[in-house]
Amino acid sequence: MPSEPPSTARRRAVEACGDPGVVEGPLQGHHHETYVFPLDDGSGAAPADRWKCREPRTGLLWFDRRCFDSEEQLLTALSGRISGIPEIRDFGGLRLQRFVEGRTLGAVRGSGLPVPDGLLRQIVGLFRELAGVTPETLVVERRCRAGDRPEDGDTNGFLDRLVSFTEESVYRSNLGAFATLFEDVGVDGDAFKNLRKHVSGLTERPFCLLHADLHRENLIVDPEQRLWTIDWELAMVGDPLYDLATHLYLMRYPEWQARRLTGRWASTVEDVRPGASQGWQHDLGLLLAYKRAQSVFTDLIRAALSLGPGPDPDRRRLGRTGGRLSRILAEAAVPLGLGSVPAPDRIADALLRWCRDHAPAGGGAAG
Repeated sequence: MPSEPPSTARRRAVEACGDPGVVEGPLQGHHHETYVFPLDDGSGAAPADRWKCREPRTGLLWFDRRCFDSEEQLLTALSGRISGIPEIRDFGGLRLQRFVEGRTLGAVRGSGLPVPDGLLRQIVGLFRELAGVTPETLVVERRCRAGDRPEDGDTNGFLDRLVSFTEESVYRSNLGAFATLFEDVGVDGDAFKNLRKHVSGLTERPFCLLHADLHRENLIVDPEQRLWTIDWELAMVGDPLYDLATHLYLMRYPEWQARRLTGRWASTVEDVRPGASQGWQHDLGLLLAYKRAQSVFTDLIRAALSLGPGPDPDRRRLGRTGGRLSRILAEAAVPLGLGSVPAPDRIADALLRWCRDHAPAGGGAAG
């Protein structure tokens, strides 16, 4: 059979470097198909840096609200304001990001493990720089309409837009494929009424730039132990405490280190932008509650898609997934107003039914 033609991203990478043999990829990544390659700078010396070319994956479900038109345009605007971000290079009309050589923080210290203090200080430093990038000083093209942006300091309006995005773009937009799965685990549209009530009453805080996806795989430790921050595609302008809540939720720090980081965060952002930490003692728990609730819908869909569709998914994997989703539902039970949480085996059964219901035509369960 003839081989498939190269993708747009790979073709552009080969055109940029001129040698298909030095193109590495596609790299592992959820949102983009990414290739890495060296570029000749014209000096005759061996290229010291590698660059990456990428394209959004087709048919991808987006579970997070996006704010900016172009990640590369944002990174260009942040040059000199945020340290440890990829450099952008224009090459024949193609905007390339420099590939940061190193290991992800997740490879250095896995989820749940404490982060070395030297790296933790750099994370606090990143929050300091983010707090200094205010809405009026960031001139970058936005995706959202001006009328759909909350006023600076309107933390309740900011969070309500996030809840609405989860309700409309994650839950309702996917009901056609996942309604029975949602129903089987006990979540429906009323969950969002409960969620809005639970997270209301935030303190006003001045807005700043948020990365909004600061987890261990988006933090790169280079050979000199410097920390770099990648994947800015979910960045937005909004409540600085939301960035901390998202970071804590995704990082899974030990409890003692989460408390230490939170204290450092509060004093740091307050020093840069007075009022940025106002009310954090009360509001952090509400923002974490939203993150837990959001995870129920995104993780249910991702889990089902990762298992199938097919008549007979791997049973051991099905059991592990049921246990993980049961824990996620338990964490979100209060903000979503769930009266009970199904046991792992019930969730596994619901996933199995979904896989079989969505099996390709003509497929049958294995006997």
